[in-house]
Amino acid sequence: MRTAPDLPSAALVPFLAVTFAIPWLLLGLFLLDPWGVTRWLGEASGSHPLFVLSVWAPAIAAIVVVARHAGGAGVRRFLGRLRIWRAPWGWWAFLLLGMPAVFFGGALLRGGLEGAAPPQMGAGELVVLAVFMLGLGPVEELGWRGVALPLLQRRWSPLVAGLTVGAVWAFWHLPAFLLQGTVQSGWSYTPFVAGTIAASVLMTGFVNAAGGSILVAALFHFQMNNPVFPDARPFDSVLLVVAACGLVVLQRGAMLGRGEGVTRVVAAPSGANSGGSVP
Repeated sequence: MRTAPDLPSAALVPFLAVTFAIPWLLLGLFLLDPWGVTRWLGEASGSHPLFVLSVWAPAIAAIVVVARHAGGAGVRRFLGRLRIWRAPWGWWAFLLLGMPAVFFGGALLRGGLEGAAPPQMGAGELVVLAVFMLGLGPVEELGWRGVALPLLQRRWSPLVAGLTVGAVWAFWHLPAFLLQGTVQSGWSYTPFVAGTIAASVLMTGFVNAAGGSILVAALFHFQMNNPVFPDARPFDSVLLVVAACGLVVLQRGAMLGRGEGVTRVVAAPSGANSGGSVP
């Protein structure tokens, strides 16, 4: 039976080009004409339209490259990976219980019981903020775990692919650290990099265990930004590194073996040959 079309590995280059071009060009716009941008669109912040556009850059790049190589039908099958949810119960337990433990435990390490208190907001404000956050960072996963991870797993083990995506992901966030007014501008970059790379390794294991699900990556990303959780910096990064190391030890076969991870970007249609890796 004819192999279902998928992205070539070379599609990683235009994906990264678009992903990086949008936030870096917008950062340049803010730096070159801050008065003009502020006049028309308001002060830089996490809800600024250009900031939101920057955050969505990996998703925009993903849709562009998938449409280019697989057409409209391919985009629909790619987005169909958002409907995949079945994974071993241990992964769901880590998402629902382990991730809160990372942040509340990190807050305790940072400042005791007082530091573990969640943000002081009303229930309505928290719901609005949670909905906003659900439509912000998690959308990135169409690109990072939707496109970049499977393309890299064609040549490398899940661990190496996850580490690589994590390093690129962390560097991609750099403009937010350089722009005054964003949440990240007040953070320390080094712990953020460590935590981001560790989170990428954990998400790699979860996505592969769920058969390439983008949904589980998006939910994991939301848990990293969950407004209910307290500020645990930098100890949340420390605990994420510990958890990632534990994953590699416990599932070294799945994490260290080349060919163990999902390699398709566009899910094969029902009845079609999945075709394996695409050169």
